[in-house]
Amino acid sequence: MTPAFLAFPIFALTWPPALPDGKSIVTGTDPNLLVPTETLRENVKIAKTGPTVDFLYYDCQTYEAEGGVWSHWGDGLVVGDIFYSAVGDHMSPGGNAFVYGYDSKTKKLTQLTDLRSILKQPDGHYTPGKIHSQIGLGKDGWLYFSTHRGSTRIAFHPTANFKGDWIVRYHPETKKSEVVAFAPLEMQCLPTGQLDPERLIFYAGTADGLKEKEPQFLAYDLRNRKVLAQRDRGPARAMIQSKSNGCVYFHAEKSGAHQLLKFDPEKPGEFTPIDAEVGLRAATQESSKGKVYTIEKNSLWEFDVKTETAKLLGETAAASRDYITSVDLCPATERYFYYVPGSHGGAQNDGSPLIQYDLQTGERKVICFLADFCEKRAGFIPMGSYCSAVSEDGGTVFITWMGNVGGPEKGRNGRPGKLKFNTNALTVVHIPESERQP
Repeated sequence: MTPAFLAFPIFALTWPPALPDGKSIVTGTDPNLLVPTETLRENVKIAKTGPTVDFLYYDCQTYEAEGGVWSHWGDGLVVGDIFYSAVGDHMSPGGNAFVYGYDSKTKKLTQLTDLRSILKQPDGHYTPGKIHSQIGLGKDGWLYFSTHRGSTRIAFHPTANFKGDWIVRYHPETKKSEVVAFAPLEMQCLPTGQLDPERLIFYAGTADGLKEKEPQFLAYDLRNRKVLAQRDRGPARAMIQSKSNGCVYFHAEKSGAHQLLKFDPEKPGEFTPIDAEVGLRAATQESSKGKVYTIEKNSLWEFDVKTETAKLLGETAAASRDYITSVDLCPATERYFYYVPGSHGGAQNDGSPLIQYDLQTGERKVICFLADFCEKRAGFIPMGSYCSAVSEDGGTVFITWMGNVGGPEKGRNGRPGKLKFNTNALTVVHIPESERQP
């Protein structure tokens, strides 16, 4: 199968990106949703019945970002009928990022807030171009998230006045947005962030603005608005947050399987080493049986928070790409979880597949290949995703995509140049019941 971005006429990129005939949403199904690329691995199955797919653009993309990069880097969540996500312009020092809610009943994608309107920074001062953390819903009804720079050298910019990043919150009912904390750790950005919704603690792994320190660990008490704990050697990529025991587990390495450390907010002293090793680029929520599933490249682990033991389960890759940054356990059955390989690009070379993993059988199944559908219907090339979530009934998977409209940049000697992220879009995949039953 020819990659989608070479198979169809190229659509023109406009600001905001536009769907054909002035539509705000494209909905449909297609036999090509079940047609694989040649890169599909052996023993990976394909669904027998294709899904219905909705496609929408994020409407904040009204201007061309400096460097041409619109992107997203943090994970979202589903609450009832609403899927929450965030996208940003990646600009520096004066960037912006936007929080959205998608109503699955009305099929409407609505901008809820943006960082510039919340932070109210003076002109020329640093305003983050990314919401890099997970978005989490606290038991107090607020959505919490943290910010991150648009440039790795923001602290050295002569006018940015960089001092650190923000923990921010938004209330869906009152539509109020506000800053919770500014620079809770001085000169630290907050890219890896996760909420304990019951205890209202925000956990973060930081990035040093001066590029002098390794990632730090931050536990921030949201009720009392103070730092609960700060330690060296924080999580580099992801964390396991146990809803049952309140502890956080992580390691400080960017890749590979390593021994976990535990932080207990009831005993906020030093980290406790755990006799368990996992790869930890992404993790599911904890199941009702106390199990969390983690992914690192082409490997899957199960971690039991009750016994604090781990075991390697098997492979996760379905084709050529194995970089996975969002893993979503089906809340209804806890038998399946879903993910999109190729987070940082290249997913289109495998057809941009959505994978269902069966925890009982170890079977990997492609629910659909989205590249052909998105390119043919919208001129959009879905290149990678850091944000996905599953509806409460397990029937719908929401995927925010980084992608391209307009095709590759111009290269030398008339050849195509690099295909880069220049747009964000949302696909909503409605999985047939027959593909999510035992």
